This record gives sequence, structure tokens and C-alpha cells, in this order.
Amino acid sequence: MKSVKFFLASVAVALFVSGLVSADDKVKKATNLKVNTSKSELTWVGKKVTGEHTGKIALKEGTITMDGAKLTGGKFVADLTTITNTDLADKEYNGKLIGHLKSDDFFAVEKHPTATFVVTKATPKSTGVYEVTGDLTIKGITKPVTFPVTVKTTATGAEATGKIVVDRSKYDIKYNSKSFFENLGDKMINDDFTIDVKLVAAK
Repeated sequence: MKSVKFFLASVAVALFVSGLVSADDKVKKATNLKVNTSKSELTWVGKKVTGEHTGKIALKEGTITMDGAKLTGGKFVADLTTITNTDLADKEYNGKLIGHLKSDDFFAVEKHPTATFVVTKATPKSTGVYEVTGDLTIKGITKPVTFPVTVKTTATGAEATGKIVVDRSKYDIKYNSKSFFENLGDKMINDDFTIDVKLVAAK
């Protein structure tokens, strides 16, 4: 009887230790890859009744968290002081647009120089494709957003691409928004704008 109890106790200890080792292995597999800000980019598109504008925003920093070849987390910080426009050739109009985007009418860059996205969930949909949900913070306001992301592993790390659709009205960006004003006519600017994200990260 004692031998049976001893055997069962030994099995229990072995399973417990095995569980600890497995958990430890999982921790070791999770790798934070540092985003190369010079090779990564954010491209924005804002639309209005009479047309659209496009531009770039530089990344300040970021990480992609991988468990082997699987995306498990990540974060990136956009430097809003670097907003540029790429469709207006006239320097004066280009400068006026950028100044307006940085003003309190839009992103209030002097008070809120960065925007941040933090992954809270990454659900695999197919090989290398995920439905990513995370917290997007603009002007100090944090709201959840979900969008598809494609991840490719490379010899040195990983590359992630995706398109975020942002409803600016949720971030107190009211200028010429139909959510706050009526009868705007051709002065109306769409509430939704998009950000194409390309993150290149390495160990």
C-alpha cells in the first residue's frame, strides 16, 4: 500500500515539475522584437466631400511580440510632430494643411505629441493572418480598435502590415464632422480616416 502511495506521489511531483518546465518554455519562446523606425512607416488617408489628402507619420518606437512564428502582442508609438502631406505640391497650401492638422481642431500636437497603439488580443485567422484588437490612444483618449494584420517572419525578425480605420469623432476631433455639426455641405470631412501600418522589427 505504501509503495502505491509513493508511486502516486512521484507521478504527481513529476507532472507538477513538467508543468513548470512547460510554462517556463513558453515564457522563453515569447520574444520582443524591436521595431526599426527608419524602415517602418505609417501612411494616412483622410477623405472629404471634395477629395482626399494623404501623408506620412514617423514612428517613435515600437515592439512586435512573437511566440515562435505566432504573433502574440505588440505596441507602437507614432510621433505626431512628424505629420507630412504627400499630395499637395504647393508649399504654402501644404504647410497650411499640416499646421491645421497639428492644431487643436485636429490632433492638438503641442499637447499630445504622440499616439499609441497597444495590442490586447491577436486571433489567428489563417497562416500569417490575424485579427488584432488593441487600445488606440489619440489626444489622451483611449478606444479599442480591431483590424486585420499580416505577419511575415524574416531571417532577422518579423514584418507586420495592416490598415487601421479610425473614427476621429471618438477622439474629440470635431472639425467639420457630421457627428457634431449639421448642414456642412461640401465642407464636411469624413469621420473615418485610415492608417496603413508597416512595421519592420528585429531581435
